[in-house]
Amino acid sequence: MTPTHRPRILVVTPEITYLPEGMGNLAQRMCAKAGGLADVSASLVKALYDQGADVHVALPNYRRMFHLDVESVLAHEYEKVSRSLPEQRIHLAEDRVFYHRNTVYGAENHLIALAFQREVINHTIPQVRPDLIHCNDWMTGLIPGVAKRHGIPCLFTVHNIHSEHRTLAQIEDRGIDAADFWQHLYYRRTPYSYEESRGENPVDLLTSGIFAASHVNTVSPTFLHEVVDGCHGFVPDPIRNELRAKFHSGHASGILNAPDAVFDPATDPCLPHSYGPKDVIEGKRANKLAFQAQLGLKLDPDAPLFFWPSRLDPVQKGCQLLTEILYKLVADHAHSGLQIAVVASGAYQHHFQRIVAMHGLQERVAVRDFCETLSHVGYAASDFIFMPSSFEPCGLPQMIAPKYGSLTIAHDTGGLHDTVEEMNVANDEGNGFLFKIFDPGGLRWAVEEALRFHAQPVEVRERQLARVMRESNQRFNHEATASAYIQRYEAMLGRTVTGHCAEAAEPDNVVPSKISKRSA
Repeated sequence: MTPTHRPRILVVTPEITYLPEGMGNLAQRMCAKAGGLADVSASLVKALYDQGADVHVALPNYRRMFHLDVESVLAHEYEKVSRSLPEQRIHLAEDRVFYHRNTVYGAENHLIALAFQREVINHTIPQVRPDLIHCNDWMTGLIPGVAKRHGIPCLFTVHNIHSEHRTLAQIEDRGIDAADFWQHLYYRRTPYSYEESRGENPVDLLTSGIFAASHVNTVSPTFLHEVVDGCHGFVPDPIRNELRAKFHSGHASGILNAPDAVFDPATDPCLPHSYGPKDVIEGKRANKLAFQAQLGLKLDPDAPLFFWPSRLDPVQKGCQLLTEILYKLVADHAHSGLQIAVVASGAYQHHFQRIVAMHGLQERVAVRDFCETLSHVGYAASDFIFMPSSFEPCGLPQMIAPKYGSLTIAHDTGGLHDTVEEMNVANDEGNGFLFKIFDPGGLRWAVEEALRFHAQPVEVRERQLARVMRESNQRFNHEATASAYIQRYEAMLGRTVTGHCAEAAEPDNVVPSKISKRSA
């Protein structure tokens, strides 16, 4: 009798490399805002492994990066995966296009995506012989079609609404036998035959992943509903329609990301002063003075301090709302010494710098390029953070901030709706301040609500902030996220994926030998 084995899960994630050009903060990649490896893949894989899942991970093998900041990030994330898994569970895709990249961003991303998928399809899947494949975003959009062709359940996670289009001919030129699974891909127009579509009918990579996957998840429940309901005009019709079809057939859901465990003020090595819920006021005052000194702000531990932690992107992040109200907000609250610290990169940064210079606000408003260490101190020093995004697939700063006793001011959308609740001191509820109308007036209203909380007696604030810190630690962590994914895997497979049951020598799903052939 063949012993029962745990289902083998293959997580396919090339996301260590991909962000649209000019996205800004390098930290966004480390914080998984655009599907970065650290918080979506490396930590998820570790949590899955720690909970007893038979998990493997496929990554591109980047041998050299000339930009030191990027190199350190890549090395840090690969080291994290390496520490988390035995060596035989890490599968590095090999190709010269990975080895000799000079930059993280560029026009060649589609070539890297195709090379990575070729290696996963031709080598990793036949080697691992997974029972379930977990893919991520457009860069893995072909793999669900391969999985469907061979009867392997596939979960496809949509981190960002971004796709690329390539013809079957272009795909096959990169060594992928698309003729084997072309029927399971999504095209710009309805295909009549393989031959008719091969050269002139581009494949939509993100929509193909959604179309072919057994189940699709976005990285927050509310963002999924917003896409399905047509709330966001920037979402292309094919993506919306396929997500809508999956949702109404019961094959789409939302699973929140979670911040890395390093975000803990009790152990964070970046902080000048460690603290926890029991000494939150004292700890934040000490860190605020250190932060103010470093930024050249007026030293005042009692000044309400607002922190901007995310990239300065006016298309998504709403930084233009803050510049609209910046001068009047600071002027109107001169009596309280209100301060604003922007530690973020992006094309919109010069607007903040211009306002500060024009009005001589250097002691009240600081604008700095993103710095990982400084950003951590910003969470610890600040009383409030800004997250006025016009849309937000998930977001992580609003989950990091309450761990440090900093409350979020957010537009009520997407992942922000799922993670930020209105402060209610009387009922001991909430962790931030939400505004529903996306305009400068809405943001200003929420800031005034935050300042009313800041005017509460210190013992009231201390009790509420301690509660917020404890609740966020229990709620926003990778163990909870991994458990949600495990539940999804189990629902797809119809059996448990964790535990210590005996493993069979061969998995139930054996990939047909055809896809094990190395392409020429």
